[in-house]
Amino acid sequence: MDKITIKSLKLFAYHGVNPEEKRDGQTFVLDVDYYPDITQACRTDNVEDTVSYAKVVKTVKRVFTAEKYDLIERAAQVVADAILDEYPAVHRVDVELKKPEAPVNADFDYMSVAISRERK
Repeated sequence: MDKITIKSLKLFAYHGVNPEEKRDGQTFVLDVDYYPDITQACRTDNVEDTVSYAKVVKTVKRVFTAEKYDLIERAAQVVADAILDEYPAVHRVDVELKKPEAPVNADFDYMSVAISRERK
């Protein structure tokens, strides 16, 4: 199975249940693995035969910052849906959305949610 990875994409957005999160925003970190068949691209060395990670990053940035969500679960779903909707060659996507600045009174690296979605 072929896989393309976008690791530790940092995006600033306004997601969270607390009013200050929606007002002040924070940095989120996304890991995205998507699974297209890249056999042809491996043979041709032509970017048109793959699902360009540059294009996928633009999609992720656009949909992740377009609205404010209470839950990171919803924000991750929106990212997964957009990738599957916009790139027919992708048959599966895994998204881990990390919230390193979560307003939790504890010492931690990040809180996260991870989802996997497949084309039906």
